[in-house]
Parts: sequence; C-alpha cells; structure tokens
Amino acid sequence: MNPWLLLLCGVLTAPLGRAETVRVDASVGPLAVSTVASGLQTPWALAFLPDGRMLVSERPGRLRIVQADGSLSEPVAGVPRVHAEGQAGLLDVALGPSFAADRMIYFAFAQPTSRGARTAVARARLDLAATPPRLDAVQVIFAQRDDPRGGHHFGARLAFDAAQNLFVTLGERYHYRDYAQQLDSHLGKIVRIRPDGSVPADNPFVGRADALPEIWSYGHRNVQGAAIHPETGALWTHEHGPQGGDEINIPKAGANHGWPEITYGREYVTGLRIGEGTERADVAPPVLQWTPSIAPSGMAFYTGDRFPAWRGNLFVGSLKFGMLVRVALDGDKVVGQERLLTEIGHRIRDVRQGPDGALYVLDETAGRILRIVPAN
Repeated sequence: MNPWLLLLCGVLTAPLGRAETVRVDASVGPLAVSTVASGLQTPWALAFLPDGRMLVSERPGRLRIVQADGSLSEPVAGVPRVHAEGQAGLLDVALGPSFAADRMIYFAFAQPTSRGARTAVARARLDLAATPPRLDAVQVIFAQRDDPRGGHHFGARLAFDAAQNLFVTLGERYHYRDYAQQLDSHLGKIVRIRPDGSVPADNPFVGRADALPEIWSYGHRNVQGAAIHPETGALWTHEHGPQGGDEINIPKAGANHGWPEITYGREYVTGLRIGEGTERADVAPPVLQWTPSIAPSGMAFYTGDRFPAWRGNLFVGSLKFGMLVRVALDGDKVVGQERLLTEIGHRIRDVRQGPDGALYVLDETAGRILRIVPAN
C-alpha cells in the first residue's frame, strides 16, 4: 500500500493511489471507492461505450478510450483544433442516439476563431478498430454566433432526449453577462437542435425575427451539468453562480432563468448583490440554489440496482469543495442533500452511472476515474 495513505476507522485522509480501494462513509453504509484509471490530464467528460469501455475527454484537446483494465489509448486521431485557455478546451462528449448502428459521437469544444473562441458542437464517426482510434467524417453541427476573446464560461454540456433532440448548454463568457437576456445572442442560453444541427420546428422562438431559433431557454450563467430525467423525460441542469447562487433548474421551452437580473449571486470583488433581486414573476425559479457556491460540474440521475435507496436521486460534482452531492427528490422538489467523498477533497468534474450500476466520477485534481460501490 502507498505509504502516505492512512486509513483510520474507515476514513480516508489522503489521496487514492492507483488500483487502491478505500472506504468512505455514507448514509447507506460505507462505500468502496477505487481508482479504475489514472494518468489523465484535466479530464472533463466521461461516456460509456456499449462494451463497457469508456470515452474520456481531456480539456487540452485529447479524446481517449479507457480499456477494461484501466489502460488509456493513444489520443484519438481527428479531433479538431481547440481553444485551450482557462476553462476552454475539449469539453463534453456523448454517444449519438444511434451509436450502435452508426458509431456517431458528439462532442462540445471551444472552437478558435479569428476574433476569439466560441462553444461549438461536432459529430463524428468513431473508428475503434483503427490504431490509434480515430474520428472520421467530423462535422461541426452548431457554433455560437458570438465569439469573444477569453477563456471563461463556455458551458458545453450535451444531453439527448427521448425524441433525439440534442440540448447544448452555453455559457455567457463572463464579461458578457448582459447578453444572457438577449435573444439575438447565443451567450447564456440552452439551445435545442436535431442530431444534424437543424432546428426542431417546435422550438419556442422559431419564426421570431428578434430571436435565434435554436434557443430553448435563456438567462443562464455557466451551465456545466445537464441530464434527462429518467421518468419525466425533462431536461434538468445546474449552473455556476458567482460566490453564491449556484442553481439547479428544469429549463422549459422559452423560460427566462434570470441571469444577471434575478440571482442569488454576488459580485466577486465587492460582495454586492447582482441584479434586482432573487425573484420576479416572469423568471423561472431554481429547484435548488447553493449559497455559498459549491462550483457544480457534472450531473446524473441514479437508476441502478447497487444503491436501491438512491434510485431517482440526482448526483452533482463539486469543484470548489471537492465532493459529490446527492440530491434527494420527491418529484420536482428537493427533500434532502448528502455530501459524499469529502474525505478525498478533489475536484469532481463529471459523474455518470455505469452499466454495472456503480457510480463513476472524474477526479480532475488527480486525473483519475473513480468507481463507487457499496463496501459490503
């Protein structure tokens, strides 16, 4: 065992080492947390392939296949050039709705432009038989109209609904927050497109001359969590607030979520309130808000069998406090929270349910994938 790993009374007091398993406490009993892969550089998103292997994005611009034994492939060839600055880079990755038949994957990235960068989404055919694996037929199917300079607030989570509509979350790029309320801008929006990038005819702003037709909802800050509710089929998201006011939302067609006019957040330097208050009749209120901010990233509903008591719960990673937050729900209402993995204290960038019913998280701090199951 790694000599600087100390297990005392089932509590972890130092980082996990490669292939080690430790026990941490939870309301359902002790959890076993093991490292299944390491050696990643700033991992951002995780997707499971049908055979159980994993597809992982690294923010500097690499995509890798994680084998069953935890070994990493060479970087997947064919990934387009990314703007890797600050929070920007290669971001979310998802399998297409017909992956078993067409091998199409979708990924979000900060696309460099002559003026700056913008969040874009591409699709490509993943050739797993090639050495190294490669992307073929790469096609950008969406790109923000706005491309300011800077490396902040790209959003970039992807979620397919049951009708194969693709939701894409878009940050407001920090210095441009007022654009989140403007319908002729993609900044601070969630957009809804078809797998080929076309606009669904029932999008809420289709036909309006003053609005971009891709927009589904607006008034968002920096949405880095998105998941489809397993029973209702509705999109759930979370977004970063400044110092306070991280939110979980259920964005509905045409909804205004308030940023920067209605928010629980405060200015970083002065600590002053932002906007005009925390409520307004025309603004959709959050399902939950965190003040102080936990810096949420990654989101998954749990539907597996390994944790029967947690079925229907929502799991959210925290960058700021290095934990995994379990959000207990009764329908659309939050009825409780539990903070997990606090003993590890590393930045959790993404969380997914694996095909084996375990929870998997990306430990951004140590560049690892962790697997969580009941200890007994």
